[in-house]
Amino acid sequence: MGAAVFFGCAGIAFGPALALVLLTVAAEPLRVIVLVAGAFFWLVSLLLASLIWFISVHLSDREDAKLQYGLLIFGAAVSVLLQEAFRFAYFKLLKKADEGLATISEDGRSPISLRQMAYVSGLSFGIISGVFSVINILADSIGPGIVGIHGDSPYYFITSAFLTMALVLLHTFWGVIFFDACEKRHYWCLGLVVASHLLTSGLTFLNPWYEASLVPIFIITLCMGLWAFFTAGGSFRNILKCLSCKQEDHSRVMMYSALQVPFED
Repeated sequence: MGAAVFFGCAGIAFGPALALVLLTVAAEPLRVIVLVAGAFFWLVSLLLASLIWFISVHLSDREDAKLQYGLLIFGAAVSVLLQEAFRFAYFKLLKKADEGLATISEDGRSPISLRQMAYVSGLSFGIISGVFSVINILADSIGPGIVGIHGDSPYYFITSAFLTMALVLLHTFWGVIFFDACEKRHYWCLGLVVASHLLTSGLTFLNPWYEASLVPIFIITLCMGLWAFFTAGGSFRNILKCLSCKQEDHSRVMMYSALQVPFED
């Protein structure tokens, strides 16, 4: 039973991300490099946030439960702000890399667009964030023991998996919106990305009241997904084409008589 819960929750949490990596990233070396580098940037932000929280806890009264809970909320907020700060730093780095790749290319264009780098960097942030948030939970799901035997919620593992899946997708969407906002200097978009990230992180403190946290987070995920879709150049017309499974007829009939050079007398 423990193995079934482990593989089931792991599939829910990382199934969409794995599909995206295999279908859109794995075949392109530059995208793989952007993916790995993005994970490193997120890890550095986590390290700094952990140091700030660790120092604040040891400088405070560790017997005061309310104070420690407040420091936990403070640490989560600092972590979110540092993640977005390092996302901005990664944007600056990729912007410089994009200019360098365009300089050395034969046609003067970069082999990977900024939108593609935004998508891959967001996916990397989401994957590494999901790994660190759920890896211990997946390890505990193998057993021994049964969740809920002491009156706790029996849906702990499954809800954690769905929350992780939403977090991975949210980081992917945030990456697309954030990079586009930085490129176009739409500061209000940056503010909304940071605010939605803070809100999502704050909603997790409502657990184990999962209805109050899981439903709003998935609503935020849906809204951010639509926003990222239109930011990346999508349209309702593309959605209708995808749903109808119709392909445009690209066949062309060329009149060679119009291209023939007239015979000389």
